[in-house]
Amino acid sequence: MAGCSLGLLVVAATLRADPSGSGTHQQLGLPACGWMAMFNRPCPACGMTTAFAHAATGNLVAATLAQPFGAALAVTVAVAFWVGAFAAVTGSPAVKLFGKLLMPRFLWVFGAFWALSWAYKVAVHRP
Repeated sequence: MAGCSLGLLVVAATLRADPSGSGTHQQLGLPACGWMAMFNRPCPACGMTTAFAHAATGNLVAATLAQPFGAALAVTVAVAFWVGAFAAVTGSPAVKLFGKLLMPRFLWVFGAFWALSWAYKVAVHRP
């Protein structure tokens, strides 16, 4: 868990956040967003990579403005790194706390926050 989380954050830290709030993923060799090209509206994941790039360099305000759900997810990944590293070093069962995140109630909240963040991206989108 610590290794995967750290890897994700290191990659995010090497990216230059796109000033438009989306498009950062293209630095990873991925194509431009097809959803945006077809509908001229942000997709449900729009701004996630940009939010991770901002968050990985410590700019949580810019991360939240780029994609609130992405910013929260980036912070969660950072916490997962520290919890995983702590558990690996000490043998603590602290990692089991992440298993509670798979409870249905949390998953509904998770989905609702993602949907609200997508609505935010659509609302602030400037074609």
